[in-house]
Amino acid sequence: MTRLWLAVLFGYLALGATLQELPSYLVGRFHAGPLTVGLTIGLSFAGTAVARPFAGRAGDSGRSRAVACAGATLTAGAAAGHLLAPDIRWLLVARVLMGVGEAALFSGSLPWVLAAIEPARAGRLAGWFGLSMWGGLSAGPLLAVAARSLGGATAVWALVIALPAVSTALIASTRTPAALSAPPSRPYQWRDLVPAGVGAPGMILGLAAYGYGTLAALLVLFLGTRGLGGQSLGLVVFSVAFLLTRAGGSPLVDRHGGQTVARTVLLIEAAGLALLATATSQAAALIAVAVTGIGLGVVYPAATKITLGRTASSTAGAAMGAMTSMWDIGILVAGPLGGLVTSYAGFRTAFWIATAAALASFALTTAHHTGISHAGSGQLPDPQSQTREK
Repeated sequence: MTRLWLAVLFGYLALGATLQELPSYLVGRFHAGPLTVGLTIGLSFAGTAVARPFAGRAGDSGRSRAVACAGATLTAGAAAGHLLAPDIRWLLVARVLMGVGEAALFSGSLPWVLAAIEPARAGRLAGWFGLSMWGGLSAGPLLAVAARSLGGATAVWALVIALPAVSTALIASTRTPAALSAPPSRPYQWRDLVPAGVGAPGMILGLAAYGYGTLAALLVLFLGTRGLGGQSLGLVVFSVAFLLTRAGGSPLVDRHGGQTVARTVLLIEAAGLALLATATSQAAALIAVAVTGIGLGVVYPAATKITLGRTASSTAGAAMGAMTSMWDIGILVAGPLGGLVTSYAGFRTAFWIATAAALASFALTTAHHTGISHAGSGQLPDPQSQTREK
């Protein structure tokens, strides 16, 4: 599955690079303000939020290769659309299409991987494979900084177009497991796209994602316009902290349970965002960004462990797609809302709101009525309780 891991990594490196490049691109070419920057960056996640459940269900039904290949190809085309867009409206369309492509790439591939593992290793596997997506989002900004230093903005956009094209070739050369070779025997129904048991972990993930979305949309502008400096370092520092935590912390999810790990790391995320809201120097801001990265590093594996403990293995792809869509929605809301709040109340207020969202996510993990305690052991809940949830 190394090829699939690399294919997703390359696709999300392209998306991550746009997070670094778009703010200056929008300001320099289209004279955009914070609201427009936040909306444009966040809009790609509208496409991913809508497309993920469909891509995951199609993967469950044996269409992983076709969906993932189409996603990588669409991502490359949308990347070219960023560079060629004559105005903001066309750029917004390109952002949505890139989001749809990225969703198909990851959520179409995930059932491919889940089919080959036992439930006890779900957290570790989710951490490992999910690292391809989050690693791309995190390392993409660093790659954009390096490309710009070597060849300017043209080099960055050339890289953004080329990376998902490589993903297409890698997916096309990967064999589909026999377990995923059968097409669906009946038409899709709504419950096939959003299986029972996804709601609580999805909300936990979505509220946590709001903090990441705020940081991704506003950090570069915050460091620059507030005179703190470090515009090219902020997202890189976040990326390093995030990746190291994900690599080292994913096994803890299988060892201690998704709920326990989520409670701990969500408090760390909230602390990092609160520090960022009060930062008055470059050093303080970068420390805050690193703490936030540590907090967010294993939120996704923890939510995955909870989700797979509440859903049937035959719908794992759709369940993961629906859950991950909540991450996308959190980022989608954070971009324009954070930009709007910044326009009227300043950056610090936007980061305080993100802190509150992380605390709300923590509160959900402690709510006994959600039933997420089943996820700690990785076992499915009682079927009657799932029926009541429906």
